Amino acid sequence: MFGSLKTFLSHRTGDAKPPQARDYNRWLVTAALLTRVATVQNEISEVRRRAIYTALRSNFGLDDRSTVRVLEEAAAANRNAIDLYHFTRQLDEILDDRGRNQIVRMMWEVVYADGQANEFEANVIWRAADLLGVSSRRRVELRQLVSADSASLA
Repeated sequence: MFGSLKTFLSHRTGDAKPPQARDYNRWLVTAALLTRVATVQNEISEVRRRAIYTALRSNFGLDDRSTVRVLEEAAAANRNAIDLYHFTRQLDEILDDRGRNQIVRMMWEVVYADGQANEFEANVIWRAADLLGVSSRRRVELRQLVSADSASLA
């Protein structure tokens, strides 16, 4: 994962400021966790792929090129990860409570992108939220918010 960070920084173009390693790591680990949630039961759907793309862009202010690169590297990191702890441990070290809640909300947004969350997806989010230190009550509140938002859009 850190090799990909060096590649990213070495391939930057123009006058764009390179992201700090901490920011890039947060984007990459978040994208990998979102990919894990989106693929808990089967391959990622195009709707969920777009939801992850949109979540990264809107929450982190990434441009198209950076978002695509983060997603590609996150897919590789996800394939090499054994469990959720690999991702949540890194996020727990660099995020505050607000950031942890943001990650849980993003997970719900991804699973609700194509309808209802099933029991496997809800279980993965529950475990990830627990590892991130997000309370059960807050996790349920975030689920209800995202569920209501997705219902109003449908």
